[in-house]
Amino acid sequence: MSAIVENRQAAARAGAPARYTWQAMALHWLLAVLIIGMLWLGFSLEDIPRNTPARGFYVNLHKSFGVLVLLLVLVRLAWRATHKPPPLPAGLPGWQARAAAWSHRLLYLCMLLQPLSGYLASSFGKYGVKFFGIPLPQWAWESKPVQTLFGTIHGVVAVTLLVLVALHVAAALKHLLVNRDQVFQRMWPGRRGG
Repeated sequence: MSAIVENRQAAARAGAPARYTWQAMALHWLLAVLIIGMLWLGFSLEDIPRNTPARGFYVNLHKSFGVLVLLLVLVRLAWRATHKPPPLPAGLPGWQARAAAWSHRLLYLCMLLQPLSGYLASSFGKYGVKFFGIPLPQWAWESKPVQTLFGTIHGVVAVTLLVLVALHVAAALKHLLVNRDQVFQRMWPGRRGG
């Protein structure tokens, strides 16, 4: 623990940005890849004909990765609760810091609601959820209206999450290419300041 503090203090003295821990970076980038992949797969399911083996395969794959995303989001929230993020640059306008804080809160909310609403929609359907072939508890009874409700929530949250991810990426690229204020480098793996 003291090595982390010493590294951050040395980076601050050298003018390099304080960075997230390697664990936070690994969770961030793993979730980024999984969530973007899940959004793509979820929207692609609309193009696969219903009641076909291909659709069943991809729906079950989507559900399995959804459960994995939920587990990783819970790990990330636990990590975030016990590890403060590195400070933003002192010169960052207050409105940008507040916008970043709120956009992160909304991202976390969507990252929880998305897999939970999908799981609940499946629990009220006749097929349930299998985690890479292992059946998970269904927790509910078959009810088409309730399944449709949670399916609608799942769809609305997917669009919201897509917009938030696009804003997050745009803001990160703005910090990297326009502001050049080292905000992007806090989460980028590799050398300090790189």
